[in-house]
Amino acid sequence: MPTYEYLCETCGHRFDEIQSFKDEPLKTCPKCQEEKLRRLFGTGGAILFKGSGFYETDYRSESYKKAAKAEQDASTKSTSTTSNGSAASSSSDSSKSETKTSTPST
Repeated sequence: MPTYEYLCETCGHRFDEIQSFKDEPLKTCPKCQEEKLRRLFGTGGAILFKGSGFYETDYRSESYKKAAKAEQDASTKSTSTTSNGSAASSSSDSSKSETKTSTPST
């Protein structure tokens, strides 16, 4: 649900309220009980994503997705076959299978 910011024109009380999109705007100030409450424009009226689980990279633009797909297609096409039609081998594949073992310290 979106968070809306309100300001009382009588006492100056400013606060945020979580409301549904279909709810009517508040009219009465919770501090002075006057009906001079006004909903402010700005960051309110939108869904705010707060916390450590949201990153800008979670929501990529369409142009980025198209460029990434074109780059992936180009790299797949160039490594899948050579000029004579046989499968190409990549030297980076052998380095991926390398495993490391640790020796216990005494």
